[in-house]
Amino acid sequence: MPIDTTVYKDKLEEELERVTGELKNLGVHNPDNPDDWVATPEDDTGESEADENIVADRIESLDERVSTLALLETEYNNIVLALSKIEKGTYGICEVSGKEIEADRLDAIPSARTCIAHKEEESLLP
Repeated sequence: MPIDTTVYKDKLEEELERVTGELKNLGVHNPDNPDDWVATPEDDTGESEADENIVADRIESLDERVSTLALLETEYNNIVLALSKIEKGTYGICEVSGKEIEADRLDAIPSARTCIAHKEEESLLP
């Protein structure tokens, strides 16, 4: 039975807006690769960087921002991919088995790329 993509498209567009906002708070688009985001340091509080503790805190904060940004970037790319699949008429098809993705899975994760049986393999997909 074909999937009614209207609801999923709306959910994906809302998620894209949320994720894009979070990414913009953590970094900037890489001008050389529009699919890539680069973490930026938090705003400077005006404190002297001569203090080793302040420098260490800033490095730790940037590391956290890089990690969070990487997770959000994957989510962003999966949402963009799902929206393009809706446009192409291929949304809801498992990229591993070629079978229809379960509605429960799409309801929970509209950007899912695999069915439940192959969810562990999803992180290995390009």
